[in-house]
Amino acid sequence: MKIALSGKGGVGKTTISSGLARIWASEGRRVIAIDADPDANLAAALGADAATAAACVPLSEMDDLIEERTGARPGQGGMFRMNPEVSDVVDTCGTDVDGVTLLRMGTVERGGSGCMCSEGVFLKAFTHHLLVERDDIAILDMEAGIEHLGRGTAEAVDMLVVVVEPGARSVQTAHTVVALARDIGVGDIVAVGNRLRGPEDVDYLRDALGGIELIGTLPDSDAVRQADREGRSPFDTDMEFDTALRAIASALVDRTAH
Repeated sequence: MKIALSGKGGVGKTTISSGLARIWASEGRRVIAIDADPDANLAAALGADAATAAACVPLSEMDDLIEERTGARPGQGGMFRMNPEVSDVVDTCGTDVDGVTLLRMGTVERGGSGCMCSEGVFLKAFTHHLLVERDDIAILDMEAGIEHLGRGTAEAVDMLVVVVEPGARSVQTAHTVVALARDIGVGDIVAVGNRLRGPEDVDYLRDALGGIELIGTLPDSDAVRQADREGRSPFDTDMEFDTALRAIASALVDRTAH
């Protein structure tokens, strides 16, 4: 099962990504969590301490590894291999956080995202391997866009989950993300509502999202918000929130099984 989460900044993508990862890992599943947001904080949300989080180096910054696999050092130009070996990257570069294997993608700053450079080719090859060639559960915590998905890997994503709050700006971002995802061939797209305070928020989202299916909702939680402020994992901090998230996890598994 391969799931990507996107949405407007600050809507709770990382909280939900980390919670889903922890839930599925606790069930004995092999879970790979990918922090594909430049504002990386998935490690803390999973419950990693500061040292563990710091040890999780972004793949885009592993210059020695990229040079070894592509034949060209990042930033130096020249010829490089277009199909680098990446099958061992999860095992050799991943960081274990409470049973979840965490990796950070990082960004390609030299020449812009998606540049024809050794680090860009390396990240593209890794993403393809992760989504197409592996059987693990993969969760990609993405920024508002879908930068790390391309036409060659989008069809391998079982589902794009757009996280949305009951507000106009969040809903507009959701529609923009969905349009981009459909354009590159993502097949199944659903929404998850976060920080809802009552039935009126649910009604608002169902109406505003239009044809985007709302697969589940999460309540506004002071405990989850406090955990986020303190850099702690929100997992198991609020029973109502956890129950709702487990229902969403179950719905996602059921949906991808059919």
